[in-house]
Amino acid sequence: MRKSYRVKKEAEFQTVFTQGKSYANRQFVVYVLEKPNQEHFRVGLSVGKKIGNAVARNWVKRRIRQSLTELKPQLKQDCDFLVIARPTVSWMEMKELKGHLVHVLKMAQVLDEE
Repeated sequence: MRKSYRVKKEAEFQTVFTQGKSYANRQFVVYVLEKPNQEHFRVGLSVGKKIGNAVARNWVKRRIRQSLTELKPQLKQDCDFLVIARPTVSWMEMKELKGHLVHVLKMAQVLDEE
């Protein structure tokens, strides 16, 4: 995913945390902040140390990014959202992880129902 599709700065993360709305299931927490004048969505990922060492965290982030890339045409374009992984995702298969991510994104109304 290109850099223009990412929330990178700490101040931007904090804005989404404080002003956005949160949705959660057992595997992920998603914070969503509507931005009506934005041309495409931006996503920030957070994978904490409870997931494991750096290798495990990067492995989980790669899987989340891949899932979001596959879902890109269905994602709402005028918002910023943060995806926070919970420790249970560290042992999941890709298909299972994507299913749980789709579930929480639909709850957050970021993913179109197709």
